[in-house]
Amino acid sequence: MRQLQGMDSSFVALESPNSPMHIGSVLIYNPETAPGGFVRFKDILSFIEGRMQLSKTMRQRLVRVPFDLDYPYWIEDPDFDLEYHVRHVALPKPGDWRQLCIQAARIHARPLDLNRPPWEFTVIEGLDNVRDYPPGCFAFVTKVHHAAIDGMSGIDLMEALHTVTPSTAPPNKPDDWKPEKVPGAVELLGKSYINALMNPLKQAQVAAQALPGVANAIKGLVTRDFKLSTDMVPPRTRFNRSISPHRVIEGRSFPLAEVKGIRALLPEAKVNDVAIAIIGGALHKYLTAKDDLPKATMTAMAPISVRAKDEKGDMGNQVAAMVAPLGTHIADPKERLEYVFNQTSNSKAMTNALGARTMTEVSKVNPLLYMALGAQLFSRVSIAHKLAMPFNTVVTNVPGPPVHIYSSGARMESMALSLICLTDGLGLAHVVQSYVDEAYISFTACRDIMPDPEFYSQCLQDSFDELLAAAVAAQKAAPKKKPAKRAAAKKTPKAKAKPTKRVGVKS
Repeated sequence: MRQLQGMDSSFVALESPNSPMHIGSVLIYNPETAPGGFVRFKDILSFIEGRMQLSKTMRQRLVRVPFDLDYPYWIEDPDFDLEYHVRHVALPKPGDWRQLCIQAARIHARPLDLNRPPWEFTVIEGLDNVRDYPPGCFAFVTKVHHAAIDGMSGIDLMEALHTVTPSTAPPNKPDDWKPEKVPGAVELLGKSYINALMNPLKQAQVAAQALPGVANAIKGLVTRDFKLSTDMVPPRTRFNRSISPHRVIEGRSFPLAEVKGIRALLPEAKVNDVAIAIIGGALHKYLTAKDDLPKATMTAMAPISVRAKDEKGDMGNQVAAMVAPLGTHIADPKERLEYVFNQTSNSKAMTNALGARTMTEVSKVNPLLYMALGAQLFSRVSIAHKLAMPFNTVVTNVPGPPVHIYSSGARMESMALSLICLTDGLGLAHVVQSYVDEAYISFTACRDIMPDPEFYSQCLQDSFDELLAAAVAAQKAAPKKKPAKRAAAKKTPKAKAKPTKRVGVKS
């Protein structure tokens, strides 16, 4: 039995029928690499069952303390049933991209049962007309509660359920997993009482750890290593109000080489800066078409992983965050990229001064009871309609594998979409992901707030095309470097030729 951290517990506290707190993805597989070129549902079940020991997430469930007086606990589920968690459906004819997005959005909108291990995989067949994928492909729609994973530990779950070759054998060591007894209310309340006595000491320790970061932040402001800007204050937008339980999902894929090529506009920019500039341009186009573009720049919360190497396989969240202005007020793509780069550099400097790891430690001492009551009040009183949010959207960057991976022998063709949780006041969120030679920008939105996801997806494409065109034009306009003149070689007396020595080859 292991207790959740503060940030993990906040995702449990925020859970509501309108705001299920899980993340996921739509993954598409080609069975041509599997034995016989075909994968049956029972093959998928057998494959997952043989590799469950590689993941801590799959067989652990939550146990909540009565009245949410303390953080919940993870226990090994005594009633674990794999076939409950892995489902199987098919798209009706014609089986196209739009149908896949609608089906995935419906699956993603349904809350998980938190009395079971908080994850579900749905296998979807019938992708007969989904973009350019070969016939016979199938999809996984994954759902995992955010209390169990962040972006990086989600990659570890992906590694447990995938192999680097089509025919990798399951682990040859015995599975020593053992279920645990569900603790009773008295035991849980007793633990919460002890933790309540210890919490003031923990708060004092965290405060002491945070002091150097606060001092560094003050020093950075004085020396102008970074600055506080009004661009960090988000405007009110249509995306920042109470949300419904309905979801839409969509996205675009781009050649990774072309995304990197956009940096010709600003060589010091990172790929993440390019992605933020693409999203900023898409929002500029979308809201201009709605006659609803704010004069000030919109901002995004950008999570930052602080997971250490020795925490790679741990469950839960090890993330801090920074605020990234999106440059939505700038129409010119080159100017927007330069603006985004300058603003993210400033935000990174501020976050580094405070100490990203310290920010996550502070969350571990916040009483869950207050978090739960605050979340319920925020939802029931519709405070999101009245209060300004600290940011307008989310842009999270999750690097994927640079080589093809396989599940049940089937090759993953793409990480087509990444799905993210929404809350009141946050009706639109983005995920930037890469896989092999493709980059993906996908989004999840409240259907009532964004009823036209196809249009916003086209705005992403148009924004990318503009940035790429500007980069190509900049490269053509750049003066070509003349080849350096070779220095004249000094004449030296000819040495006697030595006999050639052949190494490693015998005739």
